[in-house]
Amino acid sequence: MTVKIGLKCEECGDINYSTTKNNKTHTEKMSIKKFCRRDKKHTVHKETKLKS
Repeated sequence: MTVKIGLKCEECGDINYSTTKNNKTHTEKMSIKKFCRRDKKHTVHKETKLKS
């Protein structure tokens, strides 16, 4: 089962990226270091639900 998720910046709180993930193979929450446009640096982005 594939689900759409958003990646939210831990420092500024913006949802900068959206992606999909398979809930059956990847059950824990995603945490990735990505570039934040507001802070202009690489920060940790954590998984959040997207409004559908």
